[in-house]
Amino acid sequence: MLANRVRSIKPSPTLAIDAKAKELKSSGVDIVNFGIGEPDFDTPENIKEAAIKAIRDGFTKYTPASGIVELKDAIIEKLKNDNGLDYTRDEIVVSCGAKHSLYNIAQAILSPGDEVLIPSPYWVSYPDQVILNDAVPVIVDTEEKDNFKLNPESLERHITDRTKALILNSPSNPTGFAYARETLERVAEIAIEKGIFIISDEIYEKIIYDGFRHISIASLGDDVKAITITVNGLSKSHCMTGWRIGYAAGPRDIIKAMTNIQSQSTSNPNSIAQKAAVEALKGNQDSIKRMVSEFKDRRDFIVAELNKIRGLSCPMPQGAFYVFPRVDGLYGKGFNGWSITSSSELSLYLLEEAEVAVVPGAAFGKDAYIRLSYATSIGQIKKGVERLKKACEQLS
Repeated sequence: MLANRVRSIKPSPTLAIDAKAKELKSSGVDIVNFGIGEPDFDTPENIKEAAIKAIRDGFTKYTPASGIVELKDAIIEKLKNDNGLDYTRDEIVVSCGAKHSLYNIAQAILSPGDEVLIPSPYWVSYPDQVILNDAVPVIVDTEEKDNFKLNPESLERHITDRTKALILNSPSNPTGFAYARETLERVAEIAIEKGIFIISDEIYEKIIYDGFRHISIASLGDDVKAITITVNGLSKSHCMTGWRIGYAAGPRDIIKAMTNIQSQSTSNPNSIAQKAAVEALKGNQDSIKRMVSEFKDRRDFIVAELNKIRGLSCPMPQGAFYVFPRVDGLYGKGFNGWSITSSSELSLYLLEEAEVAVVPGAAFGKDAYIRLSYATSIGQIKKGVERLKKACEQLS
């Protein structure tokens, strides 16, 4: 008999779409995959060489559960230089990816019945991680007219005596929008006043465009820093998705609890990947600039092309590598036996009829939208958009 909590969660829709796309591709179908949030650039050579050196040096044993001192010091230096944040080693824990860090936070601070505020649209794993820890996800809706950003007044309305935390993701997956200082300051004021934690997921902080400046909410003052757990990692910024290195910085007691949880679950993150992560943080950062420049060109192209398709409208994101076009102008239409009434049906139609993989907006709490990742080559983007346009314009 399975535990009740398992019955309440579902597999990650983004990973499921990616698996289906890869399965079709392996069987000979020419799929254009806009589904997965994974940079198509290779891990930089200096990082790979650091891992090879670690293997040759025999750095292949257990490490401290919360990460090696050398990596913690590199993270401390990064947070100070990039984010204006001061932490000590016992306020840092390194985990097996940012997703693992987020789960450890939920384990450390949530009790049965606690409520966690999650702005919608949200990354697909936030609600399920809350549910897995016997707490209650409370979805706070946002609107495209507000660039999908949390309205402080709406935040206040959703806070109850059971509210334990707010999850903030900037830049956002799936929308690519990011928070400016003024909004973050108001959110911080409310969180301090109400005594709730802020879980700040900043995994896309390096991938921003048009001169936008990323602000870590914990940097806005000692009071907000005391209630904030900042989460980041190397998967997106340094093209290290498979290396599984993420980290959290926050109040000492929470980090200690996360370390204890990790010591009894996974133990340390991969030792070799930790050495590579040190080089990623301390070594040459030019590869990030080149990658972001390429992503900007892709963003500009895909947004312009999607906005030419009848029934679609696509806002211009400020960061990450996703677009989140509105597609409900196609609902109620059909073609060749298909009847499109939801983002899930549209996504299936595009996969089977156009051989294009996208993620339905329903997975992110917004059924009027779909998500496309432009973390693929410009050639693939052009091919995929052409197919998508033809498939959409067949609907009538």
